[in-house]
Amino acid sequence: MGVVVKDMEITSTLPAAKIFKAFVLDSDELFPKVHPHAFKSIELVEGDGCAGSIKKITFAEEHIKHAKHRIDLLDKEKFIYHYTWIEGDALMNVFEKISYEIKFEAHHHGSVCKVTTKFFVIGDVKLDEEKLEAGKEKFIGLFRAIEAHVLAN
Repeated sequence: MGVVVKDMEITSTLPAAKIFKAFVLDSDELFPKVHPHAFKSIELVEGDGCAGSIKKITFAEEHIKHAKHRIDLLDKEKFIYHYTWIEGDALMNVFEKISYEIKFEAHHHGSVCKVTTKFFVIGDVKLDEEKLEAGKEKFIGLFRAIEAHVLAN
């Protein structure tokens, strides 16, 4: 198993507390509402929503039906959220798991979202950089859609 690490930063005009609430704490409701073509539902299937809890994501896309992720860390005061995809079509028989470490910080007149993604590859599989870039763009698109929803409401 190999590990590939990717980092990115996304700036926002929203304060860290506000975008953290929307993108993390309210994600179960907002993701399917804001991106219905991508998400059918997100439901807590185990735990209380804190570390150790498991969420099931049902996708609207044809080639990816569902995934489960485990919440590894949720710090509401420091605006930190870590979770790991542990099961489902989203792993594409390529990854053992995919871990995300997300932190929101104050930045100029808004905030910055810092994301570290760790792809735990099964065997000697070589990752397609174009697919990784497409996944990054989807993440940024979702972030921008949530940000626009908060700004509009």
